[in-house]
Amino acid sequence: MDPLEDVLALLETRSQLSASLEAGGRWAVRFDGPAGVKFNAVRRGHCVLEAESRPDPIFLAPGDCYLLTRPQRFVLRSDPPGPEVDAGTVFRGARNGVAHTGTGQDVLLIGGRFTFEAPGQELLLDGLPPVIHVPAGTAHAETVEWALTVIEHELSKKPVASTLVAEHLAVVMLIHVLRLHLASEPHMVSGWLAGLADPAVAAALTSLHADPARAWTVADLAHAGAVSRSTLAARFKESVGQGPLEYLTHWRIQLAAQKLRKSSETISSIAHSTGYGSESAISTAFKRVIGVSPSAYRKHHRMTDSV
Repeated sequence: MDPLEDVLALLETRSQLSASLEAGGRWAVRFDGPAGVKFNAVRRGHCVLEAESRPDPIFLAPGDCYLLTRPQRFVLRSDPPGPEVDAGTVFRGARNGVAHTGTGQDVLLIGGRFTFEAPGQELLLDGLPPVIHVPAGTAHAETVEWALTVIEHELSKKPVASTLVAEHLAVVMLIHVLRLHLASEPHMVSGWLAGLADPAVAAALTSLHADPARAWTVADLAHAGAVSRSTLAARFKESVGQGPLEYLTHWRIQLAAQKLRKSSETISSIAHSTGYGSESAISTAFKRVIGVSPSAYRKHHRMTDSV
């Protein structure tokens, strides 16, 4: 099993594409903090990103893309900038899927956002920096560029099922951006994502995800990573921020939460399928991690879904 694939699937990752943005001359567009993970990619021209989480602007060139992994206000602008205008005003005037600002057509950006329907998105987002910038031409960025090129083609030419194709490709792009970031900036990642950069910890994480119901011991996981028990415990804690068995508890609870939301399985059945011997055992662990009992959690989400 692949931990990153598991988490993205658990969170029911989806993309929603917005209108493209075309700009020219001196311009600046101000955006409120978006929900989910915002992305933009520069397909033509140059512009500047100013995000409230970063002290310095990011200069964007053709082929560059970025992710905003936290809700934060940001500005896209020319260099030098023009007067700021509100993004809502600009995008309400979009025609044929393209919004315009400034004068001319020097710059073209495509973008959208990724949303996560399941609770527990902190599994993914808390380990990432607030802004991820992927410059064009960097090592292994070719697949991101390919995905962006096809997305742009789907949005501009609009063949049959173009929106569906573009949105699926955006999720592919997200995965490749995360891969690139893990490979090129491992020091900028924390939590279980950081553990994927350590071969021994990655082996332990893969083992846990392959069989979360197993009664794992730290010694078992150390054997999978070909290191000693003490070495794995120290390296796992240093990179992931919690011990292997603590991580296993949290992962089991996220799997149980998904079953409570999506299935009609009994709590006893869910307990056994996620490594707990009884309904009382999972209830204790679930309440410690989530803050409510499994039955209260299921009732809340059924009421929410019916609204």
